[in-house]
Amino acid sequence: MTNLQAYLRPYGYTNPARMVMRRAAGMLVDAMGRYLSGRVLDIGCGSKAKRNLAGDRVTEYLGLDHEGSVHDKSQVDIFGTAYRIPEPDRSFDGAICTAVLEHLEEPRAALAECLRVLKPGGYAVYTVPLYWHLHEEPRDFYRYTEHGLRYLFEGAGFQVVELIPASGFWLTFGSAWSYYLHSIARGPFRYLARPAIALSNLVFPWLDRIDRRLNRESRRFTWMYLVVVRKPE
Repeated sequence: MTNLQAYLRPYGYTNPARMVMRRAAGMLVDAMGRYLSGRVLDIGCGSKAKRNLAGDRVTEYLGLDHEGSVHDKSQVDIFGTAYRIPEPDRSFDGAICTAVLEHLEEPRAALAECLRVLKPGGYAVYTVPLYWHLHEEPRDFYRYTEHGLRYLFEGAGFQVVELIPASGFWLTFGSAWSYYLHSIARGPFRYLARPAIALSNLVFPWLDRIDRRLNRESRRFTWMYLVVVRKPE
């Protein structure tokens, strides 16, 4: 069984990330439950929080991250990089890599390394941004369209199984607005920003509902895509 609440707990209840993280987590639970099993590698695992989203079919969940990561490294099982995973060929039944590809100078090389450590027929689940503010600078290099993602993954040797937008315009706009308000909520501006933040927290669930009703336009304005790929037999 997954533990969605444990995954979301660090985001609090008023953090602007919570609504988008809830949407992303729901998509990950679904994709991981349908495609990942056996021995799974989390590439760029950070605190390895996504193990809470893994289903019962995942029997071993290992996290990989690099020594210089700005995130909590206490849960890292394997120290390496997305370009060099210190594991033999065909070591894993599945892989997950979320919000990492935009931070890699050479994404094609990272995908080739993931392909190497996957068993034939194994699946990998990625999340990749289209609209998102700069973060973890200066290591923030790319944003991806669905067409660019297909080109990138297929060029690396993967078969694209699913490519799903995570939101439409309203949730993307609402998250950007809330992050902006939080960024200016200091000094004299805090007296204006904090009431606006409180109002945004009330409005956010309605933006999510609007998005779901207007999902025909999701692919054009999504803040990220969820990509499921498979290593050919």
